[in-house]
Amino acid sequence: MKKHIGLLFGSFNPIHLGHVIIANYMVSFTDIDEVWFVISPHNPHKDKANLLSEQQRFEMVYRAIEKYPKLKASNIEFALSQPSYTVHTLAYLEEKFPEKKFSLIMGADNLNSLSNWYNYEVILENYRLYVYPRPGCELGELQHHKNVQVTNSPVMEISSSFIRESVKKGFDISYLMPIEAFNYLDEMNFYK
Repeated sequence: MKKHIGLLFGSFNPIHLGHVIIANYMVSFTDIDEVWFVISPHNPHKDKANLLSEQQRFEMVYRAIEKYPKLKASNIEFALSQPSYTVHTLAYLEEKFPEKKFSLIMGADNLNSLSNWYNYEVILENYRLYVYPRPGCELGELQHHKNVQVTNSPVMEISSSFIRESVKKGFDISYLMPIEAFNYLDEMNFYK
């Protein structure tokens, strides 16, 4: 039986407790064996200007999830051409790890915008999508697709942009992040 890996893609700029809670929910309450946090060097749908370096974000994710044996930080996209398209990353992972089965973990907002993704039909037909709810986000038609599994994971109202803005304004956000990641962010003076 192939080990089932759930892929959670993101900028993780920075990682926060919402990400960690969703990942732990997936390995506890679904048939996913491990969650890999795939740090995207550059999401084609996001502005690159306020991104920390990929290595700094990888280090933050690594520190945040190190104590959870079923969660892993992945820098697999760092070596791929940019911008990174999920369909290319999936093909690369299939080739590199034929003994594993891959699925995607995404928020309801991402499922609703999936039709804007490069070659999204390939993803939808060949991979399972585990969808977690997002505040104020109604699910569209795609929720009924045979490969989409909507989960009852906790609804998280924490965003990386809120954390970045709060740090810039001098607010304490240590309670919104795993402490190991926060300590690194703080000692490196990120987002100030």
